[in-house]
Amino acid sequence: MALIVTGAAGFIGSNLVKALNARGETDIVAVDNLKRADKVANLSDCDISDYVDKLDLVARLRAGHFDGVRAVLHQGACSDTMETDGRYMMENNYQYSLDLLAWCQEKKVPFIYASSASVYGSGRAFKESRENERPLNVYGYSKFLFDAAVRRMLDKRTAQVAGFRYFNVYGPREAHKGRMASVAFHFFNQYRDAGKVRLFEGSDGFGPGEQVRDFISVEDVVAVNLHFLDRHELSGVFNVGTGRGQTFNDMARATINAVRRARNEAPLTLEQLRSAGAIESIAFPPQLVGKYQSYTQADVTALRAAGYREPFLEVEEGVGRYVAARLGV
Repeated sequence: MALIVTGAAGFIGSNLVKALNARGETDIVAVDNLKRADKVANLSDCDISDYVDKLDLVARLRAGHFDGVRAVLHQGACSDTMETDGRYMMENNYQYSLDLLAWCQEKKVPFIYASSASVYGSGRAFKESRENERPLNVYGYSKFLFDAAVRRMLDKRTAQVAGFRYFNVYGPREAHKGRMASVAFHFFNQYRDAGKVRLFEGSDGFGPGEQVRDFISVEDVVAVNLHFLDRHELSGVFNVGTGRGQTFNDMARATINAVRRARNEAPLTLEQLRSAGAIESIAFPPQLVGKYQSYTQADVTALRAAGYREPFLEVEEGVGRYVAARLGV
């Protein structure tokens, strides 16, 4: 029986397909939009049974082309937090997800989907409850609204429905994301190309580079997806982060020192890196004022209660692996 993975040529989707292959799964229907043809590189080393354009999927499902589906892993979405076309965002992220959910419920097919920590906006509480949810942009709103629709139907579901509020994910296969790629991706490029990393000046009461994010490796994100795929009794909306916020300074230091380690150079402290000019501060972009999360840290109580017990990679180890992979060492 086939697995359907949407966003299969994207960052998390392609890592998920690769992990499924590692478990011997190759009957995978990859769904994506390859208008950006460079994304195909993410699938070139993966084994799939079919490819379907995202615009054709819902019609083909309704026409009965995929009645033997084992589960739908819905990772596809427009994730550009600066997108201003609200109609497109709601059609692509909200209505499309509703259509897939409706089909899965009709056919009693497990539905595992990607949500986002952006639903929490600029708040300081990151527990999966309505009072904490105040998205700052239409991307976050599209995710919030679908989560709300899922919550309303959970008690009468016919099959598993599990949503994951991803925090700040980094790792391999994200190059196509451009400016929306992780800070680990950008810090690596900056240090490789210019010998220094640029961090925003302070914001929202945080000092330069001291803004905090819950950075999570895509390895851990994939592991959570597989945990739920193997346990169809688990449903709900769950935070997927490490539960441990770390600063942008931490991320910059980890990235630089991972590169230095590959060059057989000694690691440096944050103070040494700043003194050497390897980390510098830049002005906070005015277009991000009021739209920027200066602090995130997942409450993973619900995820742990769902039986996920594996430890999460800290930035130092996760970024070290990522940088080694990018350097081919």
